[in-house]
Amino acid sequence: MIDEILKRAVAGERLGLEDGLALFESDEIEKIGHAANQVMLKWHPDPITTFVIGRNINYTNICDKYCRFCAFYRPPGSAEGYVLPTETILEKIQETVDVGGTEILMQGGTNPDLPLEYYLELLRTIKRRFPQITMHSLSTTEVEKMAELSGLSIEEVLRQLKEAGLDSLPGAGGEILDDRTRMKISRVKGSWKQWIDVQRAAHLVGLPGTATMVIGFGEQLEERVLSLMRIRELQDETKGFTAFITWTFQPENTNLKAVNNTPEEYLKTLAISRLMLDNIPNFQSSWVTVGPEYGKLSLSYGANDFGSTMIEENVVSAAKCAYKVNTNTILQMIREAGKTPAQRNTKYEILRVFHEGEMAENDFVMQN
Repeated sequence: MIDEILKRAVAGERLGLEDGLALFESDEIEKIGHAANQVMLKWHPDPITTFVIGRNINYTNICDKYCRFCAFYRPPGSAEGYVLPTETILEKIQETVDVGGTEILMQGGTNPDLPLEYYLELLRTIKRRFPQITMHSLSTTEVEKMAELSGLSIEEVLRQLKEAGLDSLPGAGGEILDDRTRMKISRVKGSWKQWIDVQRAAHLVGLPGTATMVIGFGEQLEERVLSLMRIRELQDETKGFTAFITWTFQPENTNLKAVNNTPEEYLKTLAISRLMLDNIPNFQSSWVTVGPEYGKLSLSYGANDFGSTMIEENVVSAAKCAYKVNTNTILQMIREAGKTPAQRNTKYEILRVFHEGEMAENDFVMQN
């Protein structure tokens, strides 16, 4: 049954809800992966796999959303809550620049004690010190909290953030874009329509971004397909998503149990996403959650990008899932997958191709 679906997808025909369901219900993972790889090669015919040298900075862990799947947050008033001093954030960015980094993914919780002006001044300070760094930062829920506290519209908040130095908006908070599962895992965070609306507003004010999907919450297969179709519909409208990333829910230290979040299910979901999302050019591997070996495999299941070196990562590692990888290890893994590694920036412009035998001069190991 899926042969006809895969044939249509490879030919460039748009898949629908029933097609996506049939693929998710199939156990022919390798066949689906092969088709996804063919589609990827139409977008990226050269045997190059890109990566970005970036750092995750979790500036605060205080959050009033209480998501059941998050092991990182601490509620307001917790003795374990923190807000990083601005100087500490600047030091972390300097360390990133020193090893050739170009991207900062700065995210935290929805801290009710941090007004919009805090973020504006922080971004201005960062850009004054590091005008060359790309701030691929914050999340839809953080933007919503700023709007709530300031009384401004979402669009106005995003416009002010962009003027202060925000360059693009990550897809964090997407999880599953269907309210049955969202109400189960993060009732306070809001509906799937809110996530779409904030992303739309970001694209309209000139902030590109990424789209995401997390699997393993016990979501129905139909919810996964609907998530992809909703992302695709917004991309048709705005063309604002530069990339898509899917990963598996990590249940350790959380209040939820994972359901069907195996590495094999990840590969199948990645491949189906590539087939369904026919209007998004770049797909990132999620080696942080599935590990380097499956990260390599993902490059033949529709991914063309190895994501970020992630010098620091606290949210996933709070759930005791963090694979420590340095730049030269990434180069090695990409080569072992039969690809040529290339460093890119956030816009997916290639900065440097690493030819055979070339290694990174400034290497590091991910810190937690």
